Amino acid sequence: MASILIADDEKRISGFIEKGLKAAGYATRVTPNGTEALHLARSGEFDLVVLDVNLPGMTGFEVLEHLRGEGHGIPVIMLTARVELEDTVAGLEGGADDYLGKPFRFDELLARIRLRMKKDAATSAPELRHRDIVLDIRTRAASIDGREVELSAREFALAEELIRHAGHVLSREQLLSRVWGYDFDPSSNVVDVYIGYLRQKLGAGRIETLRGVGYRLV
Repeated sequence: MASILIADDEKRISGFIEKGLKAAGYATRVTPNGTEALHLARSGEFDLVVLDVNLPGMTGFEVLEHLRGEGHGIPVIMLTARVELEDTVAGLEGGADDYLGKPFRFDELLARIRLRMKKDAATSAPELRHRDIVLDIRTRAASIDGREVELSAREFALAEELIRHAGHVLSREQLLSRVWGYDFDPSSNVVDVYIGYLRQKLGAGRIETLRGVGYRLV
């Protein structure tokens, strides 16, 4: 499940976008602060950012400047009331993938997000690699050092999520949302169970547990 960061300090607008994106099948997180938006966008946890310009702490233009200056290629759609030509040009030349003015229609925003996701997927590598682990995204095959490993569909999805965010800690809640696609039940141990399955098949020392935090592929 793709995850989208919404950076907008207008609660009415961010809530409206979040509700619509969740209904469309996306995982979301909202922040009203530019400094936090930059921190979250750097984390590797998100597939796209919907970014307002006028944010407290740091403007959307500054967030974008930092991301592109550091080489982060995460897709960014700027959504703002600043629709003057010079602002639009500044956003696009600064590295934004799209620029949409307020007021806006949600269907148009969703179409632009889907288009950007398709382009991003089309340019992504057909294989995911982490050290000697290889996942073939097209055939859903997995191997370790050239040796094929049989993974169930859910195990493959979990392994894919861990590899895409290798080195980053992913909480149980994040893994449930992205791999299982439903709101988490705090009493559920399904993530722990499947982490156990992956450790058996990929190697026990490859997945680190941070107690009370989550899991990380090392």
